[in-house]
Amino acid sequence: MDDKKLTYDLPRGGTMIIRPATNDDEVFLLSVYDSTRADELSQAEWQEGQKELFVKWQFNLQRREYDARFPDADYYVILIDDHLRLLDIALLPAFQNRGAGTILLRRLIDESKQSGKPLRHMVFVLNNDAHRFYERLGFVIIEDLGAYKHMEWRAAG
Repeated sequence: MDDKKLTYDLPRGGTMIIRPATNDDEVFLLSVYDSTRADELSQAEWQEGQKELFVKWQFNLQRREYDARFPDADYYVILIDDHLRLLDIALLPAFQNRGAGTILLRRLIDESKQSGKPLRHMVFVLNNDAHRFYERLGFVIIEDLGAYKHMEWRAAG
């Protein structure tokens, strides 16, 4: 595989992206390694911070062993359903309908375009004004979760 990222549509929905690992991924890779050891390490009692130090030590040992035994190996990160998420946005009534929300959302939409990732947000089902606002910006409902509508903005492509 070359150094470009590869994108695949998954057979049961969603997207998988495979890209080369970078130094910026170290914290993420450590968290993945930690998750693979969770069951095993939950059987011991740890002092505060002790488990985290142990996991980091083990992770670094594994990496050094791999680098020594397989010096030409390539490392990749696999992202599934990678997207940007707007968790919450609220403006006081006195500041609504003045364009501030649109400016804020356009900034996130631009980031979505540049990264190639969809932008997602949950809208309360009874908040019709918010629903119309997001639709005007190009969001569509991708899932109805009862009390919430899961909406997504995706670049045309």
